Amino acid sequence: MFLIDMSEMKKICILSLFMGWLIMGCSIKEDHPRLKADVNQTIPFNPEKYVCYQAKNSIVVDGVLDDSSWDQAPWSNYFVDIEGGLKPTPEKDTKIKMLWDSDYLYIAAELYDDHIWGNITEHDAVIFYDNDFEIFIDPDGDTHNYMEVEINALNTTWDLVLSKPYRDNGLVIDSWEIPGMKHAVKVYGTINNAYDLDEKWTIELALPWKVLNECAIQTKMPIDGNQWRINFSRVFWPIEINHGNYIKKKNEEGKQLPENNWVWSPQGVIAMHRPETWGYVQFSSDTNASFVMDQDEHIKWALREVYYRQKAYYEENNYFTSDFNALRMEEVQLKEERFYPEIVVNKVGFYATYPSCTKENAIWIIQDDGKIWLKKE
Repeated sequence: MFLIDMSEMKKICILSLFMGWLIMGCSIKEDHPRLKADVNQTIPFNPEKYVCYQAKNSIVVDGVLDDSSWDQAPWSNYFVDIEGGLKPTPEKDTKIKMLWDSDYLYIAAELYDDHIWGNITEHDAVIFYDNDFEIFIDPDGDTHNYMEVEINALNTTWDLVLSKPYRDNGLVIDSWEIPGMKHAVKVYGTINNAYDLDEKWTIELALPWKVLNECAIQTKMPIDGNQWRINFSRVFWPIEINHGNYIKKKNEEGKQLPENNWVWSPQGVIAMHRPETWGYVQFSSDTNASFVMDQDEHIKWALREVYYRQKAYYEENNYFTSDFNALRMEEVQLKEERFYPEIVVNKVGFYATYPSCTKENAIWIIQDDGKIWLKKE
């Protein structure tokens, strides 16, 4: 892997991920329906944004969402299709809210459904073969070393970490765990009963900072104003009822219909593993705080365009290029102005850089495996 620079903390994190893979075994699910994705962006860059406030009182993780602290947390917008406006509005409503305290990041979700079902009871199984709720967290926003948690209506979980996205040949570490994670599900209806109608299921999770920070720059809980890249997904399978059993629907040729993927922040393609398009979550102890976008995020997105174009160029030519014309860089703008990054191609890949507009003597760097970070000159 081509690396230019990183902190000692990140070195330790990547080394631990690699060793975990060697010792415990790492398996990329070959039957995963969302492994590969077109790197080209199909919808405008406009991730969802949320201010996560500090909880004023304790929270009991029981799935009921009746603790007084939740009253101060606003609900998110309803989920949309993973492809955003390219597809219709989801047929079932889904929304989330978040809080934090000195020990945990709290996540609550509300998923409406007429028929609530689940089959998987083994921890770390492939939960999305059931209807499920999924959480994706990239603390430092570099698109590498990010976490995923999945949970179904039976309160079965799957927690894993990825060294980088599948499109960049990332490693999946199933053996990674979240010690101390609390999770609960409340079903408003009767699960696995096809003879009645249900209302919804609610989820409550508490994710400990001491584990989340394994792949973050800071070593403690976030401070006011810190922003993480987070997204949420709901997998919803088309089903039919046959003699009291829930059966996944098939098409006329007998092939199983694909799952619906409904998300908080749209991806533009059917692929959750595009951390650069996840939502922004800003942490605050002030319940009156508003979200403030870091202007450097526009630079990072413009550099991401270099990555997309280089990947497309490589597929056609089998090598990278520093030729602006070949990459059609005239189409990329930064705040309505032409974008002129430095692009360097070498024997092992490429990297592109551009100065930070908010931090003195610092540049943003993106490399051929999609990793993006800030380097102080």
